[in-house]
Amino acid sequence: MPKKYALYLALAAALVVMAGLTAFSQEDMTFVDNSDFNDPQRPSAIFEHDIHNENAGIEECNTCHHVYDDNGQLDESDSSEGSRCSECHELKDQGRQPGLAKAFHRNCKGCHEERKQGPVMCGECHVN
Repeated sequence: MPKKYALYLALAAALVVMAGLTAFSQEDMTFVDNSDFNDPQRPSAIFEHDIHNENAGIEECNTCHHVYDDNGQLDESDSSEGSRCSECHELKDQGRQPGLAKAFHRNCKGCHEERKQGPVMCGECHVN
């Protein structure tokens, strides 16, 4: 194989790897992954991570990616970024811990209601 074609092949492989790595970063997120739900009743919520955080003035990851200790107290020094919400939140409520859908809604919709900004109606986030 001529060197020219080997170079093109190496560049193409590098582009594929780089695209694959960025495809899973939160910065490029355009919707919330709903694959943990067995039978979603609505489409995934539209969510552009970086644009949202810039517009909302959110700088700390643990503002949304929270961690609670065993006593149910918020640990403000820790963040759950890099973990799926379903690692802590099961589909159904577990004692004091809300189920996955309730956790999403409390975290997102609750913040919007508290700040009196952002969508709060189902169809505003879950767009067909």
